[in-house]
Amino acid sequence: MAKILLVDDEIKIQELTRNDLEREGHTVLIAADGEQGLDLARRESPDIIILDQTLPFIDGLDVCKSIRSHNEFGSVPIIIMSDSDDVTDKVIGLELGADDYITKPFNSRELLARIKARLREVQRKAEAKKSPLRWGTLEIWQENYLVTLDEQPLSLTVKEFELLVLFVANPYQVFSREYLIQKIWGNLSSTGTRALDVHISHLRNKLKPLGPVIDSVRGVGYLFTRRE
Repeated sequence: MAKILLVDDEIKIQELTRNDLEREGHTVLIAADGEQGLDLARRESPDIIILDQTLPFIDGLDVCKSIRSHNEFGSVPIIIMSDSDDVTDKVIGLELGADDYITKPFNSRELLARIKARLREVQRKAEAKKSPLRWGTLEIWQENYLVTLDEQPLSLTVKEFELLVLFVANPYQVFSREYLIQKIWGNLSSTGTRALDVHISHLRNKLKPLGPVIDSVRGVGYLFTRRE
């Protein structure tokens, strides 16, 4: 069963949700505000986070954004709970990195179903990491950060590795510069912009035996492709 972090300042929601989750065999950690939620996320490495959008001290959306900026636990699934059914609020939450959004009041069975779906997705990704990503003579072993090209180890920095995994896992998909910076560096500062340019340049040089596989899409960003 999973370790679930519930971040909500409403005592009734805490108690009802904890009872439902524990009845299913899950371990439940409780945080009453955003600061506590971030601290528990760092220390406990939960399998999934259920996060209220309106929290004391740190807003739930800011908590979500902060979690996504951490390499150590930034990929944990996040389900945002909100009193608002406004489409704009949902879009903002999802764009900031939430995996799902549920409106209060909700049926406990719906929440449990959403949690199970996210945990299945995590399991599928974990299984996928056991096999290498391949692109021609390039192989990427995600579990141990090993990359080989023409059966020879390829030395990459952590950020280069993360960019390469994203590209190879999603060939022919155009990624905007803003998305790549937010995904890999966690911010949209000028430092992140310069860092992206430098890392793309380094990756292109290291992948020369494959040909020009990282294409620039003018005014948009980059895509990973194969040229015949």
